[in-house]
Amino acid sequence: MKLLIIEDNERVALFLKKGLSEAGHTTDHADNGRDGMFLAASEPYDAIIMDRMLPGGIDGLAIIETLRRTGNKTPILILSALSGVDDRIRGLKSGGDDYLVKPFAFGELLARLDALLRRSQETHAETMLSLDDLAMDLLSHKVTRGGKVVTLQPREFKLLEYLMRHANQVVTRTMLLENVWDYHFDPQTNVIDVHVSKLRQKIDAGNSRPLLKTIRNAGYMLTADA
Repeated sequence: MKLLIIEDNERVALFLKKGLSEAGHTTDHADNGRDGMFLAASEPYDAIIMDRMLPGGIDGLAIIETLRRTGNKTPILILSALSGVDDRIRGLKSGGDDYLVKPFAFGELLARLDALLRRSQETHAETMLSLDDLAMDLLSHKVTRGGKVVTLQPREFKLLEYLMRHANQVVTRTMLLENVWDYHFDPQTNVIDVHVSKLRQKIDAGNSRPLLKTIRNAGYMLTADA
């Protein structure tokens, strides 16, 4: 899942990015309200982790209120040192979906995020992706090809999810680096080639109709077309 962290404390932000990446999520980060508002309004995210007190002329609650007023329904977990009952009520009434007080246990944050994502998927989004006889259950993380279970590692699952969401489109190396690996630069390694090769072996091996194709000098495409 792609998450946005709006948090001005560098130590907390790095802690969140590391933990969420290890849990299989992709993250973007803004360290002030202005940049956070821009990213939240212009990029699609599965959920947002929002600090309340932010520099940049706009605080967390103002961002939430603006997003809700413009119809943005992205689930938002408010993360704040403000622990009073009135503070929590104000955060939820502004449009936040959950409220977690600092300091926090990362396991609890992850559980709350998972709950928000489940509710959002059940209410707003598809929970199954499919192409030809390839099917992916986003809730159970189960992948099948022709009814047979395909066992994928977390990064392979993220790679396949991105490819399936962009089926019949050319997906470039840069797109994969930014959205699957969370790199905003090219590390000049063959990490993508290795993972694509492993994924191809798992979903196409033994099938007469290969789905994952390399598009010369362009990237990759998941398609059932010849």
